[in-house]
Amino acid sequence: MQGLVRLDGLASIVEAMRGARVAVLGDLVVDEYVYGQTERISREAPVLIVRQEYTERKLGGAANAAANLAALGVKTFALGVVGDDDAGRALVELCEAAGIVPCVEVAPGPTETKTRILAGGINTTRQQMLRVDRCRESPLPEDVHDRLVGRLHEVLADCDLLVVSDYGGGVLGPRMIEEVRRLSREGLRVCVDSRYDLGAYVGTYLVKPNEPELAAATGLPVGTHESTLAAAAALRERLGCHAVLATRGRSGMVLVRKGEEPLAIPVHGEEEAVDVTGAGDTVIATLAAALGAGADLASAARLANVAGGIVVRKPGTATVRPEEILRELS
Repeated sequence: MQGLVRLDGLASIVEAMRGARVAVLGDLVVDEYVYGQTERISREAPVLIVRQEYTERKLGGAANAAANLAALGVKTFALGVVGDDDAGRALVELCEAAGIVPCVEVAPGPTETKTRILAGGINTTRQQMLRVDRCRESPLPEDVHDRLVGRLHEVLADCDLLVVSDYGGGVLGPRMIEEVRRLSREGLRVCVDSRYDLGAYVGTYLVKPNEPELAAATGLPVGTHESTLAAAAALRERLGCHAVLATRGRSGMVLVRKGEEPLAIPVHGEEEAVDVTGAGDTVIATLAAALGAGADLASAARLANVAGGIVVRKPGTATVRPEEILRELS
């Protein structure tokens, strides 16, 4: 019989998160939003002309996971690479403003940036029209990799666990993944959120796929409770990890742990999602914060589910604060 979901007793964990220390390793991204008005069609091509009003930058990718940790009061270290450019300097400044300790190395190529152009009429809601991505095409140079590994070891001396946020941007190449696996073998709790290479993280503590990622990693069908549960169990066996937390959108989550009954967690809240951008970052960050605060895995997953239910009600890349979670729990 599957475990029951209980939310009582979780408030004390939220309060204890302020004493946790977590490192985030991964692809640091600048999410850039360009807002403007559309008034006419260009004579050069059949496209709308957007008159730019203002630009906003936020932390994205692994940096968004770090921002969510910091928003929860966790002592947070962000490890990754940036380019020698304005976006890289902006990312460091955004980290510092959010209370994150940036531990970055400069690598050839641009800082990974996702620019979204949002426009509309004078009295209408701005809608996303276009996204432009800038990214580094070449693998990390060996010297940059070695320096980043050195920083990782320094930071982990003061951390409870490591979050790996692999967006496929190149920081988590084969050598870095092997380093993560070695740290796992030495007893470090590593929680992994990987978009494209989940099967490489053998022996880690926990992996957190969504259903499409779970299907891609296992080749098994997903979508129903039974099929997703079976795929999550198969992935846990294949990777030899302690647990798999599979997120299922409107259907909640499934937690599969070694030697324990699976836990089905219904979606939190009844409101429709406004924007799911970065929701996975919020989930892995809240889970890690709770584990760092001493919570058991089931309680950490329940809190992560609550935080995920909150953040999808917010537009764009967003974070969740402790008082928001406490209001939901009450």
